[in-house]
Amino acid sequence: MSDACCPATPACCADPENIMTPVAGPGTEKDLPTSVVGEVTTAIGPIPRVAAQINSRDRLWMWKIRWGIGRMNYTVAPGLYAVGEPDEGSEVLVTANYRLTFDLLRRSLHELDVWILVLDTQGINVWCAAGKGTFGTDELVRRIEASEVGAVVKHRRLIVPQLGAPGIAAHEVNQRTGFRVIYGPVEAGDIKAYLENGRRATPAMRRKMFPLSERAALVPMELVPAFKWVLYISAAVTLISGVFGRGTFAGNALQYGPHSLLALALGTVAGAVAAPLLLPWLPGRSFALKGAVAGAAAALMFPVFVYAKGFELAAWTLVIISLASFFTMNFTGSSTYTSLSGVKKEMREAVPFQITAASGALVLWLIALFTGGAP
Repeated sequence: MSDACCPATPACCADPENIMTPVAGPGTEKDLPTSVVGEVTTAIGPIPRVAAQINSRDRLWMWKIRWGIGRMNYTVAPGLYAVGEPDEGSEVLVTANYRLTFDLLRRSLHELDVWILVLDTQGINVWCAAGKGTFGTDELVRRIEASEVGAVVKHRRLIVPQLGAPGIAAHEVNQRTGFRVIYGPVEAGDIKAYLENGRRATPAMRRKMFPLSERAALVPMELVPAFKWVLYISAAVTLISGVFGRGTFAGNALQYGPHSLLALALGTVAGAVAAPLLLPWLPGRSFALKGAVAGAAAALMFPVFVYAKGFELAAWTLVIISLASFFTMNFTGSSTYTSLSGVKKEMREAVPFQITAASGALVLWLIALFTGGAP
């Protein structure tokens, strides 16, 4: 994120392509790389107004974030912002400074007049930041004081995302600032209906679903870093097979290199793509088990594309299964199904299996190098 800033003047704020620093008191440390469409005059001075509409540049940023391109560079400066024409009676919505979270929230505020109080969560979304403590009581209290929100609104209530509840001690916030914390709906898309309903959430607003569309949206974030390791490992396998195989370097590399790339790719796709998409329908509660099942199905495809037999086929089968199991287990951090204690328990049970399978695959593969793959 650029360190450049634009003076908070009407001329600057009128240009949606400009970058400006929000009026957030002494707590402001960063700049805001987002569409600013003006400012709102308040008792503490001008507050930047951000658009509720998402433009083409925003969509490009969203796409890049989904694919893990510069993931940690898309943050929003902590502070107070306006949407529409809020006044001293307008609601104050609290959110994280992860750019995607901020954009999804403001996109849901079309035709509303509200304030947005952005906490410094170090570029992490609300749910994860609440678990890590950056979307927490101390940061909320600090941001209330730094932004002088108490001088901007007459009421003393803040609407905090329900998923941020684990990090916020509402009673402590009230004691230290006088502001009452109200937990809003799970989904940002329900904010408008929630406010129109007198800040009352329906049962559906309190429940977090995890449909296919949301699971699919998370796949690129799992896939991109996984394939980086696939390329590194495949290159190492090709080099080792070229040196230690029974034939010439080129012959060994041509035989085992494509085999390793295919096996690693099948395991990665099974664990980072197929398993997340098929999550509700794969057997078992354990993500590692679900991944192993997806990996076993993918392993059946391996001999369809390449000729392998004996020790080599057994080795790559174990690689595909263990890799798929590992990557699916890694998906727990993106899911709505598991708790921290559950993740730790699953890792204690699954990681030894994954290591044993990978070690066994290595032994079988080395045997295949010296025997030509025959059992």
